[in-house]
Amino acid sequence: MVFGMIKLFNVYKNFGPKNPAIVDLSLNIEKGEFVFITGPSGAGKTTLLKIIFCSERPTSGNALVNGININRIKEKQLAFLRRKIGVVFQDFKLLPNRTVFNNVSLCLEISGVQYPIIRKKVHQTLRQLGLSKKERYYPPQLSGGEQQRVAIARAIINNPSILLADEPTGNLDPEITIEIMALLEEIHQRGTTVLVATHSQELLKDTEKKIVTLNKGRIVK
Repeated sequence: MVFGMIKLFNVYKNFGPKNPAIVDLSLNIEKGEFVFITGPSGAGKTTLLKIIFCSERPTSGNALVNGININRIKEKQLAFLRRKIGVVFQDFKLLPNRTVFNNVSLCLEISGVQYPIIRKKVHQTLRQLGLSKKERYYPPQLSGGEQQRVAIARAIINNPSILLADEPTGNLDPEITIEIMALLEEIHQRGTTVLVATHSQELLKDTEKKIVTLNKGRIVK
């Protein structure tokens, strides 16, 4: 099993006969790459990330994530695979009635990790992201940039081999955007395969990262 590898072969995803979201898409992302997925609204960026995360299955074609064909994946394998994939959303998806500590620890709790290990890992991760002083705060008490950092902390707490970020800076001002992208680059430098879906041309300007451009579900560049 190659952790961090993503390979798609002639993948189609349809939401009804007249609503194709992904059309004949083939893509190869090697372990440890940092890739931008871009294109206009409705291009298929989010659907592609959902296929990689296995929350959507291809209508046809094959998708291999960490060496596992997700069309043939069994339920036990699915839970294991998802633990190796972190996801960051544009709207954060934090639980407002849980503290920063509890938001970040949630997936470890669900996995049955013992509390002393949870406490150590959460403190370490919050320290890495500059959130040590915020662990007792609730999401509504935080700025947008702080909430996104909490969301990133939650996504990387399990040391994922793949990190998917869907418009992670879409609701943030330019200064905080630079900060969040620097964090994603830092995570990438540790060996994580990172995919960032964005329609922001500012993020892509002068980048040397691989850029995959989608339009109407097809790769056009």
